[in-house]
Order: sequence, then C-alpha cells, then structure tokens
Amino acid sequence: MNETTPALPRLSFDFPEGADFSSGVNHEWLLTNGRGGYASGTVVGCNTRRYHGLFIPTLEKLGRTVLMARLEETALVDGERYRLTSEEHAEGGALDDGARHLRHFHLEGLIPVWEYAVGRARLRRRCVMVHGEDTVFLAWEHLSGPEVTLHLRPFPTLRPHDGPLLKDVAEPIVTLRGPLVELRNGEDGPLQRMRLYSDAPAPYVSLAETSAPQHLRTEKARGYDFTEVQHSPGYFTATLKPGGTLYFGLTVEKPGHLLERNPKEVFERELGRQERLLERAPEHARTGVPARLVLAADQFIIDPPRPADAAWARSMGLDARSVIAGYPWFTDWGRDTMISLDGLTLATGRYREAAAILRTFQHYVRDGLIPNYFPDGENEGVYHTADATLWFFHAVDRYLEETGDEVLLRDLFPTLRDIVAHHQKGTRFNIGVDPADGLLRQGQEGYQLTWMDAKVDGWVVTPRRGKAVELNALWFNALRLMAGWAERLGEESGPYRGAAEKAQGSFNQRFWNEAGGCLYDLVDGEDGREDASVRPNQVFAISLKHPVLKRDKWAKVLEVVKRELVTPVGLRSLAPGSRDYKPKYDGDLRARDAAYHQGTVWGWLIGHYVDATLKVSPDIKAARALLSGMEDHLSHAGIGQISEIFDATEPYRPRGCFAQAWSVAEALRVFSKTNLG
Repeated sequence: MNETTPALPRLSFDFPEGADFSSGVNHEWLLTNGRGGYASGTVVGCNTRRYHGLFIPTLEKLGRTVLMARLEETALVDGERYRLTSEEHAEGGALDDGARHLRHFHLEGLIPVWEYAVGRARLRRRCVMVHGEDTVFLAWEHLSGPEVTLHLRPFPTLRPHDGPLLKDVAEPIVTLRGPLVELRNGEDGPLQRMRLYSDAPAPYVSLAETSAPQHLRTEKARGYDFTEVQHSPGYFTATLKPGGTLYFGLTVEKPGHLLERNPKEVFERELGRQERLLERAPEHARTGVPARLVLAADQFIIDPPRPADAAWARSMGLDARSVIAGYPWFTDWGRDTMISLDGLTLATGRYREAAAILRTFQHYVRDGLIPNYFPDGENEGVYHTADATLWFFHAVDRYLEETGDEVLLRDLFPTLRDIVAHHQKGTRFNIGVDPADGLLRQGQEGYQLTWMDAKVDGWVVTPRRGKAVELNALWFNALRLMAGWAERLGEESGPYRGAAEKAQGSFNQRFWNEAGGCLYDLVDGEDGREDASVRPNQVFAISLKHPVLKRDKWAKVLEVVKRELVTPVGLRSLAPGSRDYKPKYDGDLRARDAAYHQGTVWGWLIGHYVDATLKVSPDIKAARALLSGMEDHLSHAGIGQISEIFDATEPYRPRGCFAQAWSVAEALRVFSKTNLG
C-alpha cells in the first residue's frame, strides 16, 4: 500500500476471556463473490440459519446452492484437543468451544479474521471468496506457541440455500487426484474440488462421519424446519509450525483455479481490490463510516447470474450488472435496485456499473414495466410491481446529474417514453392513469404492487389498491423529468408538462388530510374512501427532485412524520396507536408478514427523510445526527452491514436480512450528502 492508498477500515472485537456464545451467534459475517454467491456464518463459528455456509455459489439452473455447510476445525496442542468451531444440537446443548477459545475478531476491509487461544498456541484464521469466481480460501496462521496439528473436516451438502433442510445422509463420491480431493453430491451436483496447501505432509483421511442433528436456532425462531443432518466423507490433517501458514481452497471451477494459484496472493489481491474501491470513491468517503459503507455496498453489485444477460451485453459491447437486494435470501429486485443505485454506485464513484445496471433493466422492460424481481435460478423476471418502474426514472436522473451521459439518455429515452405511454393508456395489474384527475391508480385482486408488499397464504397484508401517495409522487416526478429530458433532446415536452400539472393539482386537492395535518396514504381505495393511516410514504411527496406537494405543507407533514415515525435506525412503516400497528417483527411467517409494514422500521427510509428535512431546514449537523443509530448498528447483526428492518420499539432489534442493499445505499448517500468536511 503506497502513501496515497486509503487504509482499509476495521471493525474489531476483543474477547480477553473468550466470546459469549449467546451474544456471538447474533453477530454474522458475510463474504460475496460478485456473482451472487456468498459465504456466511456467525462470529463464534456456529451456523444458526439454513443460509449459513462456507460455500454457497450461484449455479446455473439451480440458483444459490449450499455446497459446503461448514468445516469442522480442531487443533491439537501439547496432546490436548481444541475445537475452533461451535455447533448446537437438536437434542439440546451446544458445543461452544469456538466461542470459548476466541480472543479477537475483526473485519479487515471485508475479510473476516479470527484469533484463537488454544493451549499455549495462538492461531489466526481468515477467509476470502475470489471475486468473479466460485472459489473460497481459508488460511490459518500460527502466531505463537508450540506447533499445532489441525484436523479439518468438511461437511459438503447439496441443497438450495432456501430449500428444505437435509434429513437423510448423502454419501458423496470422492476421488483423489494428486493434491486435489474431488467430490460430488448426487447426480445433479457440481464437482467440488478441495486442496490443502501445506509445507508439511497433509494427508486426506477417508474416515466418514455423520453429524448429530444440527439445531439452527434462527430457523426455529422464524417458524421453519430447524434441524439438519450432515455427512462428512473424511478429513484433512496437517501440522502447523510456529510462524507457518496453512491454506485450504474449495472451488467448482476448473482444477487450475487451485493447482496454479498461490493462495497467499489471493488474499493480497482481494485486499488490493478493496483498496481500489476506496481510491475510486469520493475523497470524503475513503475513511470512517463512509469507507465502511463503500465496502459494504460492493457486496450487492453483481454480474447477473443469467447467461442470456452476459450474451446480450457482449453482443452490444456493453456490461451487464445487477443488484442483490439483500443477503441472505433476496435475489435482484427492480425496486431495490433503482432505489439503491445512487448510494451503491454514484456515491462510490462506480459510474460504469451504474450505467450497466440501468441498461440491464432497460433490456427487461415489458409493457411499460421493469421486473419486480428475478427468481433464483430462472431467466425471466416477475413483473407485479407498480413503483419499481417509476423509481427507474429517479435512478436515471441521479445518474445523469452525476455524469451528464448524453449517450445513455438518448439510448434510454425511447424506452422511457414508451413506459409513460403504457402508464397513460393502462398496463398490467390495472396500473394506469385515471383520465378524470391525472393520478396513477393500481390494484389487482391477490397482488401486492407497492413496496409494502407482504403476502402470506394468499393474504395481501397491505393491498393499498387505489391511488397510493408515493406512486403519485413518483409519477409526477417522472413526468417532470421527462419534460426536461425531452427539451434536452429536442423532443416535444408539452404533453409531459401538461400531464404533470394536472396530476399535481389533483394530488394537492385529493391527498391533503386537513384533520391529520399530513397526507392520506391512499385515495379512491377499494371502498372509495381515503386511508388516513400515518405512514412514511408521504415523505416522497417532498423528498424527490420534483416534489408534488406544495411547499406550504412540507413542514406540517414532516412534523407528523418526526413525531410518529422517526427512530434512530429508520422510519416506522405505521404510526403507533394505529389499529393494525405491530411493535415487533417476530414469530412465524404469518406473524412476521402481519408486522412487515405495520410498524416495523425500515432503514432505507431514513435517506428520503433526510432529503425532505434538508429542504425545509438546511441544518447539516441536525441531518447528520439522524444517522447516529446507523453508525452504531454497523457493529451488530451483520458486522459491517446494515439490516433490512428493525422492531418498532426500543431496543429496535434488527430483523430480516442482516445485509440489505437499500439500507446501505441510502445510509451512504446521506452520509455523503451531510458530509461535514
């Protein structure tokens, strides 16, 4: 690292007497490979989710697949045996050795690092995924004390990462090919290759073992099946001398990815890649919390796992990129991508990726809509969303503001014009403009079309069929943007301006709730009435580039939002005291979905709340103070990441995905916007 290279940020935890197991299982780490694949677990080495695993690549047709659930690690020192990992058993009890021996954990950039005290010896463990590959490496470094003999027992699996847990023992086929150990689970499973890199003899011992039923506590708490039986065909053993380093590699790529590679250089190159991410970012985002968020943002930007995307992009001389909405279970979602694009790419200086993301989703526009999401392992999107396409206009505008990319605007404009036309004449799911007032309406029985999209067992929790406040804020913004772009390109702008004026006049007449001093969440609902629920959706009527709400109402709306919805980690989705308000997001799937948008706090909303408050009062220090809870949260739940949601009451426990793209993106964007120099 030279003098101008930014130092990678660290998040460190010391455990002088060993880590507390009950706390450590709630702290999770994440590695990603830029292809949708990932590795994840808890700080204390105990899997608590079906999504935890050492190796979870994205496989063609299969999607993200758990191929290596865990690596059981044991150290032999002075004749005593010490486990470096932990586990819980279905019949009760925990093997918490990995916590008791853990003395330190930190993220070096994005790389997780553990340090263990095992007898008189001290070991450091690191893990990395190779960017752009389905390959993972681990390293054990001898820091002090006598020599250590390590036993490393892999537990390979083959199941979709969100699929049923395994109950039957699967016997993989194992083949030894020189230094490689190859194994395959089932006829459909990919060939996994493993290698141990050691200066001393490091044999693979073909002694099989079936695990006790593993207890996954988070799955149990979420109301899912929570036990799994795993099988290991054998283990590696090697001696680690003082000052030495042992490496383990695992891949589904060709043999050369392990045979022709120096694993030490793999770690160095990944650290160098992360340093370049910081070099590319604006200067104010190269240190402190913004630097941490720049690296967190990188974990969501991916090459789409659909071969057709790469083929199409290559044929056009372009790149294909997309955004994972959240780890561990989301794929790439249109709404999340468009809301996140600013923070993930523009606030990090990644303009080429931003353009590639916009072009990728342009390629998938159908009947004036971009996809809501892409199912795991499939090539076509699902389109039931009324707002994702309108956020597309917002994302395009933010990109153009940063880059002035006239070429992209000319390429996108016909698509944007077609989107507006489809909305004006009406498109799928009854999404269309009401000619009577120029407002956008939507709704179809059985579908959840806004971002408040919880649905379970056919029950749409917050259907919001009618004219939703944020959809019309976004629609007005899109029309005003189109008018400006049309003028810029020498196209006719009058129709867009006329439609915007009509929509704005109707909006301010129809949505203002005089009794509440804020905006209705919905007008012309299923029963023909207005919905006076106090929700955060009204903030977008102020925060967007072209606010649809007249200025004299801004302060009143924000006063209500601040009083009812603002928390240290985002905005509540419904005001306390409302009939359907739920203070906690817990229980089984039905209970959780009943609370998902009925009070639960959403981190990403803090971004637009900050935007709106700065329009009313340009107090940068006050705006920055709204982010203090996010800063503290980086050391909890997903270490170095920001969770999807939080309980609506103190202590605002993090819930949902432990790493969410729009939470990170919006936090980074407004950290940059409120940069205090």
